Amino acid sequence: MKSGFILVNKPMGFTSFDVIAKLRGILKTKKLGHGGTLDPNATGVLPVFVEGATKAIDLLNRQDKKYIARIKLGIETDTQDIWGEVLSTCEPICDEEKIKEAIESFKGEISQLPPMYSAIKINGVRLYDLARQGVEISRDERIVNIFSIKYLGKTENENEYEFSVHCSKGTYIRTLCVDIGEKLGCSAVMSSLCRTMALGFSIDDAVSLEKIEELSKEGRVDEIIGDTQKLFSEFPPIILNEKLAHLYKNGVGLHPQRVSGVLYDEVYKIGEGQKYAVYDKDENFIGIGHVDYQKKEFRSLKMFLKEQA
Repeated sequence: MKSGFILVNKPMGFTSFDVIAKLRGILKTKKLGHGGTLDPNATGVLPVFVEGATKAIDLLNRQDKKYIARIKLGIETDTQDIWGEVLSTCEPICDEEKIKEAIESFKGEISQLPPMYSAIKINGVRLYDLARQGVEISRDERIVNIFSIKYLGKTENENEYEFSVHCSKGTYIRTLCVDIGEKLGCSAVMSSLCRTMALGFSIDDAVSLEKIEELSKEGRVDEIIGDTQKLFSEFPPIILNEKLAHLYKNGVGLHPQRVSGVLYDEVYKIGEGQKYAVYDKDENFIGIGHVDYQKKEFRSLKMFLKEQA
């Protein structure tokens, strides 16, 4: 089995860890990791990294995500979603045009208070562990970005409406639903959530756990493992000649001006903080590099030499 990534279409009722545990049994490997946790009752794209590709997780730039969500008006729960304990109910009085207007008004930078039922750690303890003990503590609001949000219409269920959203990392759709309800003057919860895009990959490319198991039994699982280098398609490419590639692979720092394509200036530090996808002259993916401005060298951040096999 090659290194790379699998886009899993996570089913409802599975935690992200459950998916990893299931795949460890299917793929017969412990070296797995995932990007972007999904709540147990959420579905959709969960990127899973296999073997050496697990080194890629902390290097990925693109953290925006897309969802299709449903909001149910007239109900309040302790988890901000339909599966929590009901705290109160009311009869919402608002027409569909006002609902559409309220939903779409949340485009742009907004402030959110992270919910108690979340994986955020405060003083080393996850908020959801405190919430399950009935403890609520103060949290700081966070600025998140809603790049686009669109009302999709009323569903077949009473007081339930659907919308799509493209947002930045750290956005809580449950909290967004509650805030939409507040704007409408009533309580609200999230009643459905499907992630349709993560790391730039669509749900159309995701596969079910059943399909992965089927392919694994047939010895064809490599067919759905994406090449690690595709995760870094937005990084500027650097192609090293044979001599420089040999030095680079052995951990030698290269003078930035010898590395074609790297923007470097000692005074203005053009490109500082930029990560680059590094290839040899035959366009084999080597790994991710950057300019170390203290040492004035182009150096490796992570090697992915096994990806050439």
